[in-house]
Amino acid sequence: MILVLNCGSQSIKWKVFDNNLKVVSEDNRAVLVQGDFQKILEEELGKIDRTKINLIGHRVVHGKDIFVEPTKITIENLAELEKLNYLAPLHNPFNVLGIKVCKNIFAGVTQFAVFDTEFFKDLSKQAYTYALPEAIVKELGFRRYGFHGISHEYVARKASEIVKKSFNKLKIITCHLGGGASITAIKNGKVVDTSMGFTPMQGLVMMTRAGDMDVGVVLEIVKKFGLERAQDILNKESGIKGICGEGEMLKVLDKIKSGDAKAKMALDVFVYSMQKYIGGYYAILGGCDLLVFTGAIGFGSKKIRDMICKNLSILNKTKIMAIEDNEELAIAGKIIKFK
Repeated sequence: MILVLNCGSQSIKWKVFDNNLKVVSEDNRAVLVQGDFQKILEEELGKIDRTKINLIGHRVVHGKDIFVEPTKITIENLAELEKLNYLAPLHNPFNVLGIKVCKNIFAGVTQFAVFDTEFFKDLSKQAYTYALPEAIVKELGFRRYGFHGISHEYVARKASEIVKKSFNKLKIITCHLGGGASITAIKNGKVVDTSMGFTPMQGLVMMTRAGDMDVGVVLEIVKKFGLERAQDILNKESGIKGICGEGEMLKVLDKIKSGDAKAKMALDVFVYSMQKYIGGYYAILGGCDLLVFTGAIGFGSKKIRDMICKNLSILNKTKIMAIEDNEELAIAGKIIKFK
């Protein structure tokens, strides 16, 4: 059987699949205190019959340009992977921890890492290039990598199946809206552009990340607070939380019902950032056949979907869909061929 583990900074999701990719068991557990993460992870994995697991897949957010396809985990490449933790501090450290814990609990079982960045590996040079000095770009590997790729690819393909049209003949905009948020433009089966960049901090306004902003602001924050504190501010205290003090969308909506002006402003800023990207991607694609929403917010909130699509006359001929993502199934499908 195949175990797929999806570790985030605030949740642990796992599913066990049989060889036909049918779910045998699963769980999704919130982790509210990061210090307890390993203990909770070990408890979760203890629910699984370890004797029946012969393949393990992990979602890993950032592989930089080192890891671009599903990769069998070895001692050597795990060490290389751990060096990338700084690029996605809300995700990669937990992804790596999941691999290490599985190595102890499921000794000898082959593990694969599947990367959020894989779907975007063929972005055009004009789409992934940052306008920075060439020597600096080469030295530090600066480029747009894109994230949530497992989710974007899954729902785009699922949407094409639902409308019974070829994935390779459609113009699709996919919107993954959760704690992190990103949007991707897909034309004829290939990614044309995506909102996240070198790290998951770029792009849309998110729950705790500001998204696109003047880099001068970033420089001033670093100058004022130092690098380590600036990283916390930009990753954990900005975005919707920065505007209204609340980092969970359900609580933001509750505050809006109570007449909280800051919460309403935060949601308005979030929606506006979405509308700008949808309009831009519509132009780049030369139209849009399918606009697909996924993620806890994108799939879970019709109210927010309606707010985003309101007054976007360009969508008159676009089919709007909400599809629940299934990253675990997508990962299992990618790694089963290695079994």
